[in-house]
Amino acid sequence: MSGYHDEAVPGQKALTFVFPCLNEEGTLEICVTAVRRALAPLGADCEIVVADNGSKDRSREIAQGLGCRVVAVAERGYGAALRGGIEAADGKYVMFADCDNTYVYSDALRLFEAAKTENAGMAIASRMTGEIEEGAMPALHRHLGTPVLTTLINLLFGGNLSDCNSGFRCVEKSQYLQWNIRSSGMEFASELLIKALKARTRMVEIKSGLRCGPPDRVAHLRTWRDGMRHLLFIFSEKPFLFEALGLLSMLPALVLQIAAWLTGPTRFLGMNVFDLHTQAVLLLIGIIGVQFYVFGCSLYLSSGDRPLGVTRWLIRLDEGVLFFLLLAVLAASFLSVVALFAVWAAGGYGGIHQANTLILEVHLLGTVGMAAFGLLSVHTLKKAFAGGHKGHS
Repeated sequence: MSGYHDEAVPGQKALTFVFPCLNEEGTLEICVTAVRRALAPLGADCEIVVADNGSKDRSREIAQGLGCRVVAVAERGYGAALRGGIEAADGKYVMFADCDNTYVYSDALRLFEAAKTENAGMAIASRMTGEIEEGAMPALHRHLGTPVLTTLINLLFGGNLSDCNSGFRCVEKSQYLQWNIRSSGMEFASELLIKALKARTRMVEIKSGLRCGPPDRVAHLRTWRDGMRHLLFIFSEKPFLFEALGLLSMLPALVLQIAAWLTGPTRFLGMNVFDLHTQAVLLLIGIIGVQFYVFGCSLYLSSGDRPLGVTRWLIRLDEGVLFFLLLAVLAASFLSVVALFAVWAAGGYGGIHQANTLILEVHLLGTVGMAAFGLLSVHTLKKAFAGGHKGHS
């Protein structure tokens, strides 16, 4: 595990506190004053940076008047503001929190000391284990959004966290820079945790809480959009999940579809199986399985994870082979339609009973065809990524 290394750097401060800021003139002074009071024992060994993200109000003037260092961040977004502020920080450790007066800023020194004492690369002030004032957090966030996202991160990346969305954290800057954080939006919070967990960084949480913000303040968070961004980023860092789900759906469905075609309707444990209804469900499962698998292949292009051998082979498939695979699928599909038309014509263009065989053909050709066209998109993306990521090489 990564840890804290107490190596002094001449002129380096112990801690930088970063406030991401976008039109926060109503609460900025309160927050800066509270943090300065909490971190007073550090004295000159602490600085406060306000990462201004294009404020149109008096936020910059207020910050400068309070003796804060203002860093202008042109790229818009919560994550972009924090990235800019952290990169500009002089401290060995960097702490950050929103300047909306909702966090318990008096916990700042305790959070900093926890990071050092526990040799942690990241310390998190957990709202979920502390006291949350009534009305401070929407019920949807408190009982669904944050718990679900936290559970996903814990399960997929081996965490032991209680609050993945806390915006009150302290990181060791040298380790932070190794994580290569890129998010510009609210998903910054998830990326920071996931990259730290994948780097086997030691993390610690302290109990904190959340307070009600000013009633007239317009929140920057957009629940459904930002929640989906968190979810997409979590999934993007775990391509094996979709690779495995795809294979475990696609392959058994195909085998059972062939069995249904060979045996026809069969009684099994008192149930009638392998009839048209079973075949239709298997076809649906196969389609979904292919989608999962191709999605997983695409995710490997930007992930450092290593895919299974068959997936690695398909991602590296020669483009000439891919071309003839697509051509073969189109030709087989055309011939299947021609054959079906011929059977129909031979029956005087009346009713035909080829559903059992037709479903199998659609399943086989559909699965291979969707996979082939999916690989076409994967290879197109691979070219856009200039040959792909090292994770699939």
